[in-house]
Amino acid sequence: MIILWIVFSIVIIALTVGVIAGIYEAVCNNNSLHTPYGPYERFVKRGLDAFLATGAIIVLFPILLIISILVCAKLGSPVFFTQDRPGRNGKIFKLYKFRTMLPPKEGQSGPESDAQRLTAFGKKLRATSLDELPELINIIKGDMAVVGPRPLLVQYLPRYNAHQARRHEVRPGFTGLAQVHGRNAISWEEKFDWDVKYVDHITFKGDVKIILDTLRTVLKREGISGGESVTMTEFMGSDNAGEVLKK
Repeated sequence: MIILWIVFSIVIIALTVGVIAGIYEAVCNNNSLHTPYGPYERFVKRGLDAFLATGAIIVLFPILLIISILVCAKLGSPVFFTQDRPGRNGKIFKLYKFRTMLPPKEGQSGPESDAQRLTAFGKKLRATSLDELPELINIIKGDMAVVGPRPLLVQYLPRYNAHQARRHEVRPGFTGLAQVHGRNAISWEEKFDWDVKYVDHITFKGDVKIILDTLRTVLKREGISGGESVTMTEFMGSDNAGEVLKK
C-alpha cells in the first residue's frame, strides 16, 4: 500500500506540473516562429515533457543527491556547471549540468586544457550521460524539451547559415535526432541536417523512438567524444553563415 501511495503521489505531482505547463504553453507562450507539425507538437508535447521531467527528478532524486556529493568530494564546489545557451527563437537561458572538469589553471584554454582538466570520474559521468541529468530542471522551466536539437554555444548563433539556424525554431532537447545518429562522432553539418529534419517532423512516435534509441546509444557508449578531442571541436561556420533567427 505504501509503495502504491508513493507511486500515485509522484504521478499526481508530475501530472499537475504537466497540465499547468501545457496550459501555459497554449495560452501564454505560443510565440515561436515555427508552425507545429501536428496536434502532438501543438497541444501535447510541452505538457508531456514537463510531466516526464518532474516524475524523473522525483524518482531519480537519490541518484542526483549521490552524484552531487561525489562531484563535491572529487571536484569541489560548485557542484553544477552553468552556462548560457540559446533556446527557442534564440532566447538565452542558463543550462545546468553536473561538473566533470577541474577548474582551469591560469593561462589554460582550448581542447588540450579540456583533456587535462577532465577527470576519470568526469569521463564516467559523460560516458553514462549522468552529467546531463540537471537539465531536467531546464525542461520543467520550459527552457528545453525532452527531445529536440541539443543546446549549443551562444557564439555559434552568427555562424549558422539560414538552414542551420532553423534548429532554433523549437526548444532544444535533452536528447535529439543527431544524438542517435552519431552524437559527437559526426560532422557539424550532419548534426544540423538531423536537427532540421527533426524540426520539420515532430511526432509522438518519433520522440518515443529517439528516447529508446538514446538509451541504447548511452548503454553502448557510442559517439561520446569527437575524434581526438574529449569534447566536440568548435563550430566555426559553414557557407552562407550569418543569417540567424530574430530573438
